[in-house]
Amino acid sequence: MQSTAGTPWSFVLQAGKRLRYVFDRGIAHWSLVSNDPVIDAEQFDWVAPLREQWRAIHAEAEAMIAAPGGVPSLAEISPDHGRIAQPGHWRSYFLHGYGYPIDAHLRACPATAAAVARIPGLNTAFFSILMPGTHIPDHRGVTKGLLTCHLGLAVPAGLGCRMRVGDRMVHWSDGQCLTFDDSYRHEAWNETDQPRIVLLVQFRRPARLPGRILARLFLWAVKRTRFVQEARHNIAQWDEANRRIEAMAATSTTP
Repeated sequence: MQSTAGTPWSFVLQAGKRLRYVFDRGIAHWSLVSNDPVIDAEQFDWVAPLREQWRAIHAEAEAMIAAPGGVPSLAEISPDHGRIAQPGHWRSYFLHGYGYPIDAHLRACPATAAAVARIPGLNTAFFSILMPGTHIPDHRGVTKGLLTCHLGLAVPAGLGCRMRVGDRMVHWSDGQCLTFDDSYRHEAWNETDQPRIVLLVQFRRPARLPGRILARLFLWAVKRTRFVQEARHNIAQWDEANRRIEAMAATSTTP
């Protein structure tokens, strides 16, 4: 894949980083929902239908985890994330990434695909798995123009599995949605002996004009950067390697 470094998109990203706080202030000013770190999920109409499908979504996540290739480390897909998670500790199976659908993954997870298709302004959706003993250190997301929703699928009991968003400490629950603004500093822990599995969804923040235009302009630029294009390339490579493994396994079991 040809790198976008040195291209106009690289220039746009650098300019966007410098202007991010200006963009975020404008988006916050025109936001139609709270600017708090943690946001009431019930105000979004699509949350209740998503929760109703959590068992079917959980079954599909478990099937992908159990598949021959398993679920890749997020650092394999997005090397930039290697700075905030040890390889193998944070695993992710993408269905959508920054507006790009991963068609093969959507076909493999039809219930999840149908559920996330109903989310207005969907940007990203993936199964997010924190392995036992994982700590995701303090970091922040790209833009206030996106909000994040975690649907709990398999959450270990107790207080060892938790997340801090801004000054709020929160916990996940099976079948429940946790919605937050990841432009606040946040970190997560799984101090248990079981994986934590959620469906992570990012969607455009509801906003009035011109805040909506600011958010879409920033996301339009990010979608074309090396960061996103490299992740698309790595997902395609990972899928191809899995197809070869599956073909070899099928050949070896053929009488």
